[in-house]
Amino acid sequence: MVQQGRATTEMSFNSRRTLSAPGGAALNLYIEPACAQPRGVVQINHGLAEHAARYAGFAKFLSARGFHVYAQDHRGHGFTRAPDAPIGRFAERDGVDKVISDVDAVHDLIAGEHPDLPVIVFGHSMGGMIALNYVLRHSNRVHAASVWNSNFQSGLPALAARAILSWERFRLGSDVPSRMMPKLTFEAWGKAVPDHRTLFDWLSRDPAEVDAYMADPLCGWNGSVSLWFDLFRLAANGADDSGFSDIRRALPFYLVGGEKDPATNGGESMRKLAARLRAMGFSSVTATTYAGTRHESLNEINRDVVMADFASWLDRVCPLSLPQA
Repeated sequence: MVQQGRATTEMSFNSRRTLSAPGGAALNLYIEPACAQPRGVVQINHGLAEHAARYAGFAKFLSARGFHVYAQDHRGHGFTRAPDAPIGRFAERDGVDKVISDVDAVHDLIAGEHPDLPVIVFGHSMGGMIALNYVLRHSNRVHAASVWNSNFQSGLPALAARAILSWERFRLGSDVPSRMMPKLTFEAWGKAVPDHRTLFDWLSRDPAEVDAYMADPLCGWNGSVSLWFDLFRLAANGADDSGFSDIRRALPFYLVGGEKDPATNGGESMRKLAARLRAMGFSSVTATTYAGTRHESLNEINRDVVMADFASWLDRVCPLSLPQA
């Protein structure tokens, strides 16, 4: 069934708390407890220039199917606060290490509260890069991983972007908004949508979702030069096959792309990631590119189908009765 006209982001999580992370961040954390027999935990990592509260509808969908959901605002996003991370910046330095450490703090909490349940790490866009980087460092802590609408580009495009950022850092400094990257990303992606109503139509075909994003004061801002450098570090880590050497080859992966997503070259980046994982010997890789779908698969007009497919995958990797070890 197609939903359109009312933004799913109008929903809210069951509870909210502040979690102190070792790197000094006070993480704004949302929790949705399972309202059916608990069978797993999904830890959500949101995308760039947005925040975790936008995933409340998805969390309620998962809760109804027996999954506890934990979703934190990343450094420089939403209501998370850290001395070195104003809005638009992960950290003054070591941003990648700190954001991954923050995610690990959430997993520490999950392990304490639900020690016997399998944990699925989930990420969309920037959050997908964070989720995959978390798996590269802490695969022993996750039962499965799901990466949506992310781009692990390398080669000349990445080198060109880094050169632009280096010039901006030299001329402007690291902790001011990048002037060029928004033009080369958000603005270019918006213009790539035929007959676009707004420059944010690349996010979704649902105008209510686009309007909700544009009206949200915690969304749509320009990231700092240092944040963009950190994003390219996350992407480069995910593009390096050598980083996957210590991950068990049976770890299930679920990858999602959109055929009309300009941020991932029409989902091509996700298809390439799936092909790389299979070539490296991973035996449980599920990848889907949804026709007509733009960047925010969870906020698209076909989101019912997208979420139902994800639920079917969860049924396979987290059955109600897990086999005994």
